[in-house]
Amino acid sequence: MIPVLSSAIAAVGYDPNTKRMQIRFTSGGITYTYCGVPQSVYDGLMSAPSKGTYFDRVIRDRYQC
Repeated sequence: MIPVLSSAIAAVGYDPNTKRMQIRFTSGGITYTYCGVPQSVYDGLMSAPSKGTYFDRVIRDRYQC
């Protein structure tokens, strides 16, 4: 897990072999796992100026395990 600067997301982990992403949220410190996430989506999240907005637009409800 890599800590990130975000008011919504505390840390992100990604395994390119399994395409699994883990996101730990600042609210409650809960970590969720997302499956089948392309490398480009992970890269997009990590470079997004607003990680919370990117998560809402691109990841939420699309890559649930």
